Amino acid sequence: MRGDEVRHPLFARCYARLGAAAETRAGLAGVRERLLAGLSGRVVEIGAGSGLNFAHYPAGVAEVVAIEPERELRRWAREAALRAEVPVDVVPGAAEALPVKSEAFDAAVLSLVLCSVRDVERSLAELRRVLRPGGELRFFEHGPGGGPAMLLAQRALDRTVWPRLAGGCRLTRDTVGALRDAGFELGPYRRTTLPERGPRLPFSYCVTGAAWRPAEPGRA
Repeated sequence: MRGDEVRHPLFARCYARLGAAAETRAGLAGVRERLLAGLSGRVVEIGAGSGLNFAHYPAGVAEVVAIEPERELRRWAREAALRAEVPVDVVPGAAEALPVKSEAFDAAVLSLVLCSVRDVERSLAELRRVLRPGGELRFFEHGPGGGPAMLLAQRALDRTVWPRLAGGCRLTRDTVGALRDAGFELGPYRRTTLPERGPRLPFSYCVTGAAWRPAEPGRA
């Protein structure tokens, strides 16, 4: 799978602009700050988008390798990397075939990306491959929620217009269940709505938390 195989130029332009506005209006900047707090060592970020996480990586992070398959978003991300306080290398690549070595990272970050990958199982298998044993995964994703009526609406959108409008996004993917099925050890996670105050929209229901690649017996 080539790094530029994902092309959503119109969505990319809208996402970069609307995403920047949501950092303050919807409180996403605070979510990102909490998501990344305490990370250290080498980090791989999958689906970096326009690079909105980069400003929130703590000083203990030695390097971020940010994978982004969409060309326009990758251009924005490279500009954001120049302003980051930690070293960030933005490279093309798909979640299903990460262009990095096995067991090369201390931590991984998924941020509003698992909803849009083509193959969730394969993507999470790749994350397990590139994390060292005991390595940590931080995740911030949206998914199903809001009761039967909202779930019905989310499913209807997934079957019709939403993936085309939102860069392949699916509203009903269950992040926690997918991580558990992929063999990650789940840590604490929290379900929230964004924005915390205001109307509840089909993409308002989020989950934030941590998981780990299990440590192998006899290995530190």
